Amino acid sequence: MPLHPDAEPFVALIQEYFPDLGGAVTDAAQARAMMSEGVAARPCQPVAKVEDRLIPGPPGVQIPVRIYWSRASGEPMPVIVYFHGGGWVLGDLESHAGVARSMANGTGAIVIAVHYRLAPEHRYPAAADDAYAATQWAAEHAAELGGDPARLAVAGDSAGGNLAAVTSLRAHENGGPDIAFQLLVYPVTDHDFTTESYLDSGPDCLLMTSHMMWFWDQYVPDAADRDHPHASPLRAADLSGLPPAHVLTASHDPLRTEGQRYAERLQAAGVPTSTQHCPGLFHGFAGGADLLPPAGEAMAEAHRVLREALKTEEK
Repeated sequence: MPLHPDAEPFVALIQEYFPDLGGAVTDAAQARAMMSEGVAARPCQPVAKVEDRLIPGPPGVQIPVRIYWSRASGEPMPVIVYFHGGGWVLGDLESHAGVARSMANGTGAIVIAVHYRLAPEHRYPAAADDAYAATQWAAEHAAELGGDPARLAVAGDSAGGNLAAVTSLRAHENGGPDIAFQLLVYPVTDHDFTTESYLDSGPDCLLMTSHMMWFWDQYVPDAADRDHPHASPLRAADLSGLPPAHVLTASHDPLRTEGQRYAERLQAAGVPTSTQHCPGLFHGFAGGADLLPPAGEAMAEAHRVLREALKTEEK
């Protein structure tokens, strides 16, 4: 299937700023600078309130978070802990602010965006440890923020989807915190580069096989560690007992197959799991939801699923 006609010029524009990872660009700092230039002028939806905080993470670590309230007061709101994408190497609170703001408005929830430690300065399992610690903090402080700790969800896109899935696994393994739902937007769930979607991916996917190989080399350079479920959740022996999930995939995405397989594994394990496939869209489209109508429609559907799962009213 070709790209959606509306997506073609959008992908062409992003490609101007997307670094040639593993090719001409091998330095993480250079790649981050190029990404920041590409997202600097993107519009963001207004929300009722925004607050930056540093929260305690693993020993000796302070985690930057940005908290978005869709409304200033009223009944306790659900809380969504959101992890940005970027291959565990790129991205920050600014690059994905539009995604987080749209999620807050689209779900009627408090969204806590987490800037976990990035590779290669901080390799696996640093990002996973920060994601889990931030979710623990959110559960403990939900009421203080005006949220309902019984309606705590995790969400993420791409590498952030990986961290949301891994956090759900770890919470189940450790007996908490209680997570009510997980939204996985084109998540990384494995390190197999021979899947159908890797083999048929091309430049119009935006994300390329070479990019993902480079990201894995930065985050988990030891190949043996990549098999651990906290790096590749698809390789977990047992997925039963995990929170209900919604898994979103895109047709033009090398991660499509592993996302579909993870949803199938969750369903087979008895986890209530819905899926949403987005034909004609590319990896990373959530960041263009305010500019690209088919991307906006796809994320609106994901937000609807979250609202229903967390029992909230649309803002």
